[in-house]
Amino acid sequence: MPKSKQKTNQVRINAGEWRSRLLKFPDAEGLRPTPERVRQTVFNWLGQDLTGSICLDLFAGTGAFGFEALSRNAKALVMVEYAKLASQSLSENKAMLNAENCQILTMDAMPFLASNQQLFDVIFCDPPYQKQWLDKLLPILGSHLSNDGVLYAEAEYRIESNEHWEVLKQSKAGNVYYHLLKCIK
Repeated sequence: MPKSKQKTNQVRINAGEWRSRLLKFPDAEGLRPTPERVRQTVFNWLGQDLTGSICLDLFAGTGAFGFEALSRNAKALVMVEYAKLASQSLSENKAMLNAENCQILTMDAMPFLASNQQLFDVIFCDPPYQKQWLDKLLPILGSHLSNDGVLYAEAEYRIESNEHWEVLKQSKAGNVYYHLLKCIK
């Protein structure tokens, strides 16, 4: 499809420095932005102000969670997105916001996690559905969290507390379950 014919979608940043700014993103298979009310709930769970936090937006997609975290004073953000068109859109939004403390990596989540040595205070993880990503990720994501770090996970099913993860908060919007998890170390 010629570039001029591609549909562009938008999602709004809810609060902070970039409140009401619109992030543009392309139509892409599997790219489904988290609804605004869900993001509001998640940031209520996180305490609104993320001053000093180092965040990872794994499967960044539209970048709504990551840019929202930076808007709320996160210290640094790493975005990982495999889809080239979505990653390009993230770079354009980064430039539009002048988000200097944001690093965008166009790569698959597993090689990133295998090579990453950095610990994160908040990890946002909204992988494609029906591909068992969380089955692969939950056993290893805890080692990428700081001692007080939390994991936000979105899935098409409910995640239960187990010997590795404590579910701190959870809710459902439509057919989507969303959770705030703490690793049991």
